[in-house]
Amino acid sequence: MPLHGTRWPLRDGWQMARVPPGASEGVSGPDDANPGAGGLADTVLPWVATPGLLTAGAWLASQGAPMADLDDETWCWRLRFDKPAGLGDDAILALDGLATCCTVTLNGEPLLDSDNMFVAHRVPVGQRLQDHDNELRVTAWPLAPRLAQRRPRPAWRVPMLRQQQLRWWRTTLLGRTPGWSPSVPVVGPWRPVWLGPSEAVLSERLLLRPMLNGDTGWLQIELPDAPETPMELALQRGAARYRAPLERDADGCAKALLRIDNVARWWPHTHGDPALYEASLTCGEGEAAREWPLSPVGFRTVQWQHNSQGTGLRVNGVPVFARGACWTPLDTLQPHASDAAYTQAVAQVQDAGMNMLRVAGPMVYEPPAFHEACDRAGVMVWQDFMLANMDYPVDDAAFIATLALEVRQQLARWQGSPSLVMLCGNSEVEQQAAMLGMPRERWSSALFEAHLPTWCAGWLPDTPYWPSSAHGGAWPFSPAGGTCSYYGVGAYQRPLVDARDSGVRFATECLAFSQVPEQEALSRLPGGGHALRVHHAAWKQGAPRDLGAGWDFEDVRDHYLGTCLGVDPTALRRHDHERYLMLSRLVVARVVEATFSQWRAAGSACQGALVWFLRDLQPGAGWGFLDDQGGPKSAWYALRRVLQPTTVLLTDEGLNGLALHLVNDRAEAVEARWSVGLYQGARCLEMASQACTLAPRHTQRVELAAVFPQFTDLAWAYRFGPPAADLVQAVLQTPDGRVLARAHHVPGGWPSGSDDTASLQVQAQRADDAGLVLELKAQRLALGVHIEVAGHRPEDNWFDMAPGECRRVRLRAHGQPPRVRRGHVHAANHRWPVTVVPPGDGDP
Repeated sequence: MPLHGTRWPLRDGWQMARVPPGASEGVSGPDDANPGAGGLADTVLPWVATPGLLTAGAWLASQGAPMADLDDETWCWRLRFDKPAGLGDDAILALDGLATCCTVTLNGEPLLDSDNMFVAHRVPVGQRLQDHDNELRVTAWPLAPRLAQRRPRPAWRVPMLRQQQLRWWRTTLLGRTPGWSPSVPVVGPWRPVWLGPSEAVLSERLLLRPMLNGDTGWLQIELPDAPETPMELALQRGAARYRAPLERDADGCAKALLRIDNVARWWPHTHGDPALYEASLTCGEGEAAREWPLSPVGFRTVQWQHNSQGTGLRVNGVPVFARGACWTPLDTLQPHASDAAYTQAVAQVQDAGMNMLRVAGPMVYEPPAFHEACDRAGVMVWQDFMLANMDYPVDDAAFIATLALEVRQQLARWQGSPSLVMLCGNSEVEQQAAMLGMPRERWSSALFEAHLPTWCAGWLPDTPYWPSSAHGGAWPFSPAGGTCSYYGVGAYQRPLVDARDSGVRFATECLAFSQVPEQEALSRLPGGGHALRVHHAAWKQGAPRDLGAGWDFEDVRDHYLGTCLGVDPTALRRHDHERYLMLSRLVVARVVEATFSQWRAAGSACQGALVWFLRDLQPGAGWGFLDDQGGPKSAWYALRRVLQPTTVLLTDEGLNGLALHLVNDRAEAVEARWSVGLYQGARCLEMASQACTLAPRHTQRVELAAVFPQFTDLAWAYRFGPPAADLVQAVLQTPDGRVLARAHHVPGGWPSGSDDTASLQVQAQRADDAGLVLELKAQRLALGVHIEVAGHRPEDNWFDMAPGECRRVRLRAHGQPPRVRRGHVHAANHRWPVTVVPPGDGDP
């Protein structure tokens, strides 16, 4: 529950230097007269060492030198500043994050030493600040010598890590997992540094608990060691305002209990309105009163169900199919973005129909701006503590003490955030121990079964706790037993039906493929462009892999390229590299759409699934469904179609034919009409249609075998002859004809070949927002239709079109406007693309 008020950010005027080799610890940085061969350079906090080097135009990048091993070097930051006018003797210096082993001095005097990058520091400096020419220094000492110190060995080794002794240090695994993240660890100040009055940190001692009883909301607040000044808590939603004075007890704790009748509940955006109340704390009275805005609060109930009936969430008593992604920092070298960047990124998630993000244990805790963006967008958060895979030294008192401080600070920040619906002890620790042959009693420990749940219950008693991301079954990773990391479809190369046959209950991560981004993103690779090939070292740098494995995740994608599209990936990329890239994009989109259709279908055991990696950590064909700059990949569009709150799905039920699923997560009924068409060549063979009412928060199943008057082998399961149709298309429309959703099934399998028939017609129009609108018409079946126009991103892409179908696709401008907005529309089953030239744009 952060409190926002008068703060003086220390952002500008920083200098950083590479400390000369051999400098002893206790020295706060290079000597002024000899700042090092590279000289000092201006940088801007909260950037860590590497973004500072890259963006300040100095040091290694400017000299063309190879990237340094930041864990093996000492780095220093220096800032000279005057005391802000209005800052009194109660001044606090705040350092919100230092990675990892750091020393801080002010005017030559030691302030603190830190060895936990996740701990924030608050230091009274009122008596130390000078009116002018203060000097603040931060020195980040090398982690490598500390990792080399002799310590007890872990019970198991983590394959993705080269350095197993990271288990002793509270730091991120980002930059230290060379198989899937850039080998540049976070070093130095990585969160804001600022000055403020003591009141600016009042909320960090605040105990805040929203509660819900029927239609009545209660907000309980306690402030230990409260100042003597009068204080008042206020909530506001629209024109309604609620107030309650804080009253001090004999121990100096100020308390209040605020009641809100007919309270507006917070819902995930897929199921209702994410209602929030703006909160503030007023200190003092009369002209001396100061109002401190707090983060908004929401009122909801959350239950975690894990029994013979299933594993999943209930929000406000309603079962919620949780779908989304594992969040990745917007920039791994600078894992702290602006408020606007978080708002934009979460809005993109919301638009895709996702209602949950998981902050996974190998990453970093995200700042309050991320959680507030999720609160406002109605996107739930599954929050791991930053513990992953390793055998942590749970019997070491110093380790437990620093972890306890870290956890307490995080829990205090998360108070009142309605989007936080799960606290998870770790990422895959149980799974790692079990898979590496540890006895069952070693799979977990008191840290995850006793310490963490106790700490969580003390601060967030109404938020469920779960020991590990993979937990609950006979094996921690059993899909039908609890939560799991599901890679049956994916790394384990199981057939698509395994997603259903395995009985997946809740996949906390799934569907990791090396996903080929669009050409615009590929151009950012070294030597990028159409000449770059997938076997090139620059390409492979961005392709994820497990250390020590004889395969990578491009091999996984190629497996499904062969089994689903029937092509030889090796031969295809040798003879037609561009088509290989096209089909590689297409197959991942198809696999993702088919898998989630099974999981969202009526009667499915699955109650949640989160894809592994929202966006790439670096340019290339990474796990992300978005590229490293947030550009959608093919599977993103497929996911966006299948995850919408109101949608239609088709599933292959084998000898039972095809099933139609009408999904409505909304709180209101939807009047609609569904239709199913069978298409072959350029004509529609048969059409069935029916008006329907989609009940609120319900999925309805329709057996297509009962819809058509005669036996039609729509799934091509009996195979008495050729497929009954080239395409089965289901469309869900409003009564006035507006299309809500489409779904497709290709009975004979997804074709990999192409023909010379020109059957797509495209007309481009300019839009008012500098974007474009394309009018598309398919004269014949068009599969995997995708649009490429420089400087634009389509709202939908990689879709199928039935013969005679028309579509209107909006393209939004992004980035620098190109001189000429020429592009193409492709179909995977057509040999030649259609050129797009907007009105007024000619040849360059």
